[in-house]
Amino acid sequence: MIEIPIYNQAGQEIEKFQVDENRLGGEVRPALLKQALVMYHANQRQGTVRTLARGEVAGSTRKMYRQKGTGNARTGGIRNPIKKGGGHAKQKRPKDWRLDMPRKMRRAARDSAILSKLQSNEVRVVDEIKLEQAKTKVVAGMLKALGIDRTCLLALPQHDEVVERCARNIEHATLTTVGQLNAWDILRNRTLLLTKAGLQQILA
Repeated sequence: MIEIPIYNQAGQEIEKFQVDENRLGGEVRPALLKQALVMYHANQRQGTVRTLARGEVAGSTRKMYRQKGTGNARTGGIRNPIKKGGGHAKQKRPKDWRLDMPRKMRRAARDSAILSKLQSNEVRVVDEIKLEQAKTKVVAGMLKALGIDRTCLLALPQHDEVVERCARNIEHATLTTVGQLNAWDILRNRTLLLTKAGLQQILA
């Protein structure tokens, strides 16, 4: 069992919460995390690059000058790859770089990423997030009180327009919901910030 503290918005510890590692797969699986990160990274590639081949650029097919007797290096048409404005010898074509993983593997990778954060003491849990004022400085003050000074992933139990509007301007803070958590977002941020309800939703 992993014992993690529950804080209020002022950064004061109010209780302890027991997390059973078996609910998150029992152990961190590096090979699965690697596979998931490669997939999420590849899926961000657009793959829309395209260059023109020798036969696709504008220009005559006439031989520029005779083969011998001019003192110049022999050459063919003006569209060949060594000429300025010529076509590419190894042209690029649009390609779909997307990879896929079964849903169970993606969920297992997410759980493994959360478990690694718990073991590294990089998870902060607050009892709830209630904003008396819809201002960014309120959320920024909460992060400071919790000792979060680097990249942070704030995962809400469900969409909250007020919290999202207040936190989106904070540098190095990323917002998501518990239902949309994935291994890529968890591992590329230093700290994972959850509410108690959100943590219970993950362990359910």
